[in-house]
Amino acid sequence: MSKVKYYYDAESLSYKKIERKKRNTIKYAFLFLLASTFFAFIFVFIASQYVESPKERALKRELQNAQLQFELLNKKMAEAENVLSNIADRDNNIYRVYFEANPIPEEQRKAGFGGINRYKSLEGFDNSKLIIESNKRLDILQKQIVVQSRSLDEIAKLAEEKEKLLAAIPAIQPVSNEDLTRMASGYGMRSDPFTKVRKMHWGMDFTAPRGTPIYASGDGIVVRADASATGYGKHIRIDHGYGYVSLYAHLYKYNVRKNQKVKRGDLIGFVGSTGRSEAPHLHYEIFKDEQRINPINFYYGSLTAEEFNKLLERASLENQSLD
Repeated sequence: MSKVKYYYDAESLSYKKIERKKRNTIKYAFLFLLASTFFAFIFVFIASQYVESPKERALKRELQNAQLQFELLNKKMAEAENVLSNIADRDNNIYRVYFEANPIPEEQRKAGFGGINRYKSLEGFDNSKLIIESNKRLDILQKQIVVQSRSLDEIAKLAEEKEKLLAAIPAIQPVSNEDLTRMASGYGMRSDPFTKVRKMHWGMDFTAPRGTPIYASGDGIVVRADASATGYGKHIRIDHGYGYVSLYAHLYKYNVRKNQKVKRGDLIGFVGSTGRSEAPHLHYEIFKDEQRINPINFYYGSLTAEEFNKLLERASLENQSLD
């Protein structure tokens, strides 16, 4: 039960009961609620500025983690860019030089992307600059990898062709050193054994006993194995590709047939003295683009430096040829 309150009336010199008006009660209650609501709003506003909710703390942690991941991504991209730059440098200055390919221009390797704004959808966020920059670097890095990958594919094909070329070029002596009696005559002006007149000797003569093995000096296809060429007697011609052809003349007999594929070092025939020949020997010639060239430059695959120097010395003597 509510307490009854009185007040002292000076005129009547007596206490009188305080009568509450219902309207005033409602007014006071409304003012109290209004004040409470106002202070509550102020409290919530201040709290929202200085106190984080669990959800806000979680979102903040996620944002910090995302920023950290972007920083780590940029560091990894920087490392990848350094590695790719090193590969590109070796590609231009070693691989492509070795295989005689034109270097890839720097502007082609590191070109960006022109035209429309590719990153418009990433604008307007708190970390838009970081996100856009990371995406740009990643796109350029991917493009550089594609360019480098295509270059290495080209180098691989060139290396394969180079390997075939090195295997095809006549590179060994067609008669083993231990089977030789001597190196009779070299490439150049020599005395003809029949007419005694000096004339051009287009190959090298290796003297050896009849039946001595003769070996293919490089990979290729036998294009001739017959005796229908004037003066050569039984002879073999091997097309090595790349413009190279080797010729082996005055054979005793063949060990290959026309259109047969041979590898360097394969036994293809035996020394003889058929055709225009004074004694058993192998007459050996090399053609490059249908022009005869000196075979002395094509023995790097079977002779030591000392053996080659001796061969060079003997080949330079202006003696009599055997054919």
